[in-house]
Amino acid sequence: MYAKCGLFPVSERVFDKMRQRSIVSWSAMIGACLQCGFHEQGLLLFTRMLDQGIKPNRASILNATACVRRENAAHQMHRVIMDNVLDNDQSVQNATMLMFARCGRIDLARSLFDGFTNKDLVCWASMIDAYARADLPLEALLLFNQMRLQCVLPDSITLLAVIQACSILASLHLARTLHAVIIRCFLECQLVLDTAVLDLYMKCGSLTYARKVFDNMKGRNIISWSTMISGYGMHGHGKEALHLFDQMKALIKPDHVTFVSILSACSHAGLINEGWECFDSMVRDFGVTPTSEHYACMVDLLGRAGQLNQALEFIEKMPVRPEAGVWGALLGACRIHSNVELAEIAAKSLLNLDAENPGRYVLLSNIYASLGKRREAYRIRNLMKSRGVKKKVGWTSIEIKGKMYTFVAGDRANPEMDLIYSELGKLMERIRQEGYIPDVSFVLHDVEGETKEMMLYAHSEKLAIVFGLIKLGHESSIRITKNLRVCGDCHTATKFISKVTGKEIVVRDSQRFHHFMNGTCSCGDYW
Repeated sequence: MYAKCGLFPVSERVFDKMRQRSIVSWSAMIGACLQCGFHEQGLLLFTRMLDQGIKPNRASILNATACVRRENAAHQMHRVIMDNVLDNDQSVQNATMLMFARCGRIDLARSLFDGFTNKDLVCWASMIDAYARADLPLEALLLFNQMRLQCVLPDSITLLAVIQACSILASLHLARTLHAVIIRCFLECQLVLDTAVLDLYMKCGSLTYARKVFDNMKGRNIISWSTMISGYGMHGHGKEALHLFDQMKALIKPDHVTFVSILSACSHAGLINEGWECFDSMVRDFGVTPTSEHYACMVDLLGRAGQLNQALEFIEKMPVRPEAGVWGALLGACRIHSNVELAEIAAKSLLNLDAENPGRYVLLSNIYASLGKRREAYRIRNLMKSRGVKKKVGWTSIEIKGKMYTFVAGDRANPEMDLIYSELGKLMERIRQEGYIPDVSFVLHDVEGETKEMMLYAHSEKLAIVFGLIKLGHESSIRITKNLRVCGDCHTATKFISKVTGKEIVVRDSQRFHHFMNGTCSCGDYW
């Protein structure tokens, strides 16, 4: 009870004062640790329990496995499960599978899954969700299709996991197919699924379909409104987001999530005055206390607009300690405006608060590289290596006639790569004649200028766009998805490509959507 009410220290005192503790007592306390996020403490309690000769039961195992976050602990837990002959319990099997997936061993999770003789819906849903969380959407969708072939009907939880997988791919074709499946499975639409589908269409780049889902919803809650507002922001439609926000306020009181959505929308659209008004109204009109997320949005808003000193002053005056998101917003703004002094201030805090995030190191390294500070750039890269932080591999995907194709920088895997590189060379020459100048500052490697240009040409975004131009022919638009933030040179090149080809090019990156048309981008170069 105390743990569920957020009073973990009181819960702990009650447990410590117990003269006798049964397996139920231990299990409840481990569950309390899990409930309050004290995973290491929960595992230590479980070990103490075993050391005292208490045989674990199903509940204690389920709570303890949910506390595991490291691979070595996962293997130890698995041995305990095997030793106590609990490995045939279906709930324990599912928990073990999720435990390995959570620790980064999706391969072991799948091996366990394949070995289960009786797979219930929870088992299928858990494995699909594990793939989606591991950024393996194609595997998640393939498993979902296998589940349907086994005549296992999905529930809303399974479909939410599949929606998550589909949103990673940003495939509009798959989104529409999945929407049809949801309609067939649930004749009476559920609000949570409607909202998830709305979010899916947004992430697949279709504001039109998203708005249709929103308008046709029989009921809307605060999450539905916030999702639609956030979607407009992602696509750079700040004014529309504000208009919808005004409509919402007349019907329902916005919460902290809504304010994150609207402040983010103002940031993406460069609406500084409107952003300040929304921020000030939080406490004044709605009694919503700003959190670190809201402060991060304001730093992002000021930083993108070039008001870096004001952003730093805003951070220094915050009534709460700035978290990683706040400093990350400032560092991102420093990259846009090439301010290395403030970048170093932001990075000093970031590399302590968020030391495991490779994006922080890469961003600071790129800032140094763009300003010609190669030695500092290499120092940050070496720091990243010494801390065991691995850079996330960048990729770009494109859907062609219902099939997904993925490219990485310098890719040679596609059977048509010779044709792709040949067409890429011709396209680069065309946009050069229109005024495109390669920005070699985005190449960190210490190589000759001509080699740097060739490395830029082979970025995954450009390869995917050229492949789309080859395969889609007369179709008016090309849609690609980048798993990281689109690089500045690719952003500039794509504007020129949209101009010389007359194509609309829609790019979804990790931050937002970019709609390129006739040499301009919907973000107004404000991303």
